[in-house]
Amino acid sequence: MTKSTRCFSKTLHAIAALSIGAIFATPAHADSAGRGLTAQFEKDYLTFIINHHYSALRMTELAAGTDLQRDAMVKNPQEGTSPTPDTSATPAKASDDEIKSMARQENRVQREEIVTAQRFLKDWYGVDHTPQVLPENQRAIQLLEQTSAGAQFNREFLEVFSSHHYRALMPSQNCRVKADVQHDPLKHYCEGIVGNQTRQINDMRMQLCKKFNVCDYQPTMNTAGKHS
Repeated sequence: MTKSTRCFSKTLHAIAALSIGAIFATPAHADSAGRGLTAQFEKDYLTFIINHHYSALRMTELAAGTDLQRDAMVKNPQEGTSPTPDTSATPAKASDDEIKSMARQENRVQREEIVTAQRFLKDWYGVDHTPQVLPENQRAIQLLEQTSAGAQFNREFLEVFSSHHYRALMPSQNCRVKADVQHDPLKHYCEGIVGNQTRQINDMRMQLCKKFNVCDYQPTMNTAGKHS
């Protein structure tokens, strides 16, 4: 074997070794856990969004009302939502059909997103998380429970629920660039939340302007937003 042949052979061995190393160093597949900082971020985010959405269920139930048996007429404006565990049947406190319809729609969306987040936690990290209402969300629910039904509730719901949506935007925006690089389903999930909740916030702001002449409403991190 000539010197040049030996050098070429060593080069092939080196390339092969690098290739094998690269195979074993490949990042986790989408169906496995994230690593290091991405793993902790994902667990924290998924736990947050499950709890956040869970409190939204009760808020939307107060607006649309709850039914133990759903009406087959999907377009029935009096149809309510399914009650969350440990809650009794609740009459609709909103009197505006547009608000009740939005509340029913958001109730369904949030339920589905809770289930998806629970699945990610279970599949990737073996964690079973039971939703819970945290103190800051309980205050918002109590405010809506204490508000008189009808026009007063309509306005309070638009303010409280738009601020509730707002509190999920920054964590979900962070998710788009902090989730594990292999977890495309989670990134798409977070993008969906950012898009949907931004649209909902703007829709509720438009309703506040049209129905209550509150045209400078600003959602905040507090229970309700602010306006002049």
